[in-house]
Amino acid sequence: MSSLPASPALAEPTDVTVGEDERLEAFDYPEAWARIADRPAPVRDASRLLVYDRRTGRVEHRRFLDLPGYCAPGDVMIVNDSRVIPARLDGVKIPSGGRVEVLLIRRDGGAWTALVKGAVRPGQRIAFELGGEGEVLEPNAAGRTRLRLTPDDPVWLDRAGRVPLPPYIAKTRGGDAPDAADRARYQTVYARAEGSVAAPTAGLHFTRAVFDALIARGVHVATVTLHVGPGTFEPLRAARLADHRMEAEWGEVPPETAEAINRARESGSRVIAVGTTSTRLIETAAAEGRVRAFSGDTSLFIRPGYRWRAVDALVTNFHLPRSTPLLLASALCGRSALLDLYREAAAEGYRFYSYGDAMVIF
Repeated sequence: MSSLPASPALAEPTDVTVGEDERLEAFDYPEAWARIADRPAPVRDASRLLVYDRRTGRVEHRRFLDLPGYCAPGDVMIVNDSRVIPARLDGVKIPSGGRVEVLLIRRDGGAWTALVKGAVRPGQRIAFELGGEGEVLEPNAAGRTRLRLTPDDPVWLDRAGRVPLPPYIAKTRGGDAPDAADRARYQTVYARAEGSVAAPTAGLHFTRAVFDALIARGVHVATVTLHVGPGTFEPLRAARLADHRMEAEWGEVPPETAEAINRARESGSRVIAVGTTSTRLIETAAAEGRVRAFSGDTSLFIRPGYRWRAVDALVTNFHLPRSTPLLLASALCGRSALLDLYREAAAEGYRFYSYGDAMVIF
């Protein structure tokens, strides 16, 4: 156990007077800190858990299975039930045979918005495996391409598509392709609504045993859906954070989840968000104070200086430097405190990124 200086109270924005917090380089850290996890832990809830109490500065090193012991009766824990689709497709251009790699992002009006690696033009046809074919409708200057799939069928996509693992995992593995284990493990045990192209990674540690322990302690578990796009995990490039624009992602907060959050806040219990995606969606739905049922796009960018409306605590992984999830966690506990936690986690041998270990900020 160790201690850091206590963070400011929840009602106050963190690090708002520090001008460097508006500069991208302030959210970098040494590459040597990141022991990249290229495979998940053998057992989901056996991954490590760094526990940080921002009011006292206390730091503990536990296992994820211990998380329920830090929760109290009446707390509400919010999980993102979006399901990752096998969104990577390898194809060849017709008739040239040039290779193309496609990452589907979201279905939109009978077509898909996609990232396409390889030069294409309107009308270009692409042959995929198992009889599938794509037609380029509109290449986009912003790097997005509209694409019509035939068949546009989830059964075909499940067979022909690959798990959209982050590129750094393939690089760390030495180029190994996703395997059958990734189909199961790059997916939460509670995934339901298909639509994400990246996993809500904080949820990967949960098991039935963890949920049973939470429920036994009187914690209410509720769901939201946010279909995660590539923009969530892409490194920031704007030198000034104020110039960054989040890519819109579709999400839904059901009425019963909104009601559970409002009841918890009225009674003085905590709202614990699992992952930065759940956090952004809850905060979007709380734009007018109370959390309301919500369905639509959100492009909320949370960084230091943000005034929190609904979320009290965060379960999250260790994120890439210069990334929006890193900034969001910084907004909850302060940039300096978060980087101190990353430094300690590195010294303790924690594994970083999507398949890595977890932390909880109370």
